[in-house]
Amino acid sequence: MQIPYRKPGKFTNLKPDPLLTEEKFLKLKQKLERLKNSQPQAAADVAQLAELGDFSENAEYQYAKARLRGINYGILSLESQINQAEIITVPKQMDAIQLGHQVTVEINGQKKIYQILGSSETNPQKGIISYNSPIGEALLGRSVGETVKIKLADKEVLYKIIRID
Repeated sequence: MQIPYRKPGKFTNLKPDPLLTEEKFLKLKQKLERLKNSQPQAAADVAQLAELGDFSENAEYQYAKARLRGINYGILSLESQINQAEIITVPKQMDAIQLGHQVTVEINGQKKIYQILGSSETNPQKGIISYNSPIGEALLGRSVGETVKIKLADKEVLYKIIRID
């Protein structure tokens, strides 16, 4: 039986955003350290299960091998992300919105606070948005008192910048 071929999707090979906060950078380093610490035990498990023979019917061996591959892939991808990382430093200038700033805006009479960071740290529920998002792109470079018109889905929304922190 042949496995059907599917074209890769739009988001298949996206590279992680190199812009990270110091906190996120340290979390990635801790995760890398945990993976490196678990690698020797996973390799020992594979070696022990390989001694049982007959790899084709040894489900535990196949599971252990897949786990080791996952650990190795995780180590490689985290090392790559850490090596390419650019730490976001919050600028001291508050005259225009820049990466790392926390911005208070007014939308239809309601105040909202957004922090503009890299794509890998977004959390809209906590008010952390990407500089690549429609709102983030529109706010970058603007200053207090400006009103920005942002097209979201099927409507246009006016954002008035109240404060930059």
